[in-house]
Amino acid sequence: MTEAPEHARAWSSAIQGLAGASALDAKTSALAYLAVLAALRLESGVPFHVQSAKKAGASREEVISAILVGLPAAGNGVTACLPAAIEAFDVE
Repeated sequence: MTEAPEHARAWSSAIQGLAGASALDAKTSALAYLAVLAALRLESGVPFHVQSAKKAGASREEVISAILVGLPAAGNGVTACLPAAIEAFDVE
């Protein structure tokens, strides 16, 4: 943000535009995003997006299910994101 503010603003604008174009409600979108992160094994983004899902009304069980939804297609690697997701959800 400080080193490349124009890039940061452009990226933020693109993200907001994509979110606005989605037919999914906020909770479903957040859970779907968690499923993608888990399938791609991008653990670093999980805590932030778990909090987004939680704020949108997702339950702990829904977050866990979203992480595991890719199990048949992506394999057991999705389970690597479970500890980060559970820990992030349990933070008050």
